Parts: sequence; structure tokens; C-alpha cells
Amino acid sequence: MEATSRKLEITVISAENLQLDRKPIKKNASATVRAENDSQFRTTDMDTEGGAYPKWNEKLVIDLPMQARSLTVEVQCKTSYGVRTIGTAKIPVSDFMGGFVPEGYLHFLSYRLRDRRGERNGIVNISVRMKVPELKACATTSSHSSMGFPVGDSSFGGGGVATGIPVWCGAYPRNY
Repeated sequence: MEATSRKLEITVISAENLQLDRKPIKKNASATVRAENDSQFRTTDMDTEGGAYPKWNEKLVIDLPMQARSLTVEVQCKTSYGVRTIGTAKIPVSDFMGGFVPEGYLHFLSYRLRDRRGERNGIVNISVRMKVPELKACATTSSHSSMGFPVGDSSFGGGGVATGIPVWCGAYPRNY
């Protein structure tokens, strides 16, 4: 059975320089994250103290459909007239998936928010990680497993395990 979506862990960290009608907002900002063309969304708690520089640092988990090409982060502010949208950022899925990055890699990203007229209106800071399904442990004959190979002779005080980690460097040996 093929999966139709993936779990995405998004931490909405903060926003900067938020304005409403060209004036810095005073309080009551929140952020909503949704997948492209999807009715499912998650919203942060309201920051009542941060003003134009709110901090949420709130982790939201959403299902990202396999065919989705973008996410939307929308920042709102509660005013006496109701909830007003301050700005929206459309985030391409290609910014945090694919390429040579491992699946569970944590990406820290910042995006410019645009208001309903398309003008710049602040920045939103997020982190994104694709949730990787946990692998079930395999039964082994020993009580623990290790990676590497034995080093030295334990009868001479040596012993232990050496583990190699590949390292890429920019220099290549010269042929003289």
C-alpha cells in the first residue's frame, strides 16, 4: 500500500517587523500553517506580548500530501474588528525536500510575508523536518551492537573499537 501523505513537523519560531495598516502591531499575533490546497491546518497560540516581533516557538505537525508542491504560512492579528491577516508566505516543498539532504534533516528557514496587496510585510522564521518512520529493532545475537572493527590486542592493554567517519576535503593529491 502506497502512502498518500507524509508527516511534516514545522516549528513556527517567530516573526519580525509585523505591521497592520502601516503601523506596528501591538499584540495578539498567531500563525497558521496549511498544505497546498488542503483544508487541514494548524495554528499557533496567540502571542499577547511580542507586538511586532512575536515569538511562538511552537511545534505543529501536519500531513503533507505527496502531490503538494507548497505550504502556506499565514500570520494573523486579533483586533477589535476581528482577526486580520497580516501576511502570507508560500513555501515551496523543494526548499526542504529532495536533493542530497537526509529525510529527517532539520531546516531553519526565513520567508518574507506579503500582505493582501502583495507588498512586503515582515518576515516569518520557521524550522521544518520531515518525520521519518521509526524502524523496528532487529533481533541480534548479542546484547548490544557496535559499528567499527576491533583494534589492538586486549592482552597488551589495547582494545576497543575504532569507528571511521568519511570526511570530504577540497584538496586532492598532486601527481609529481
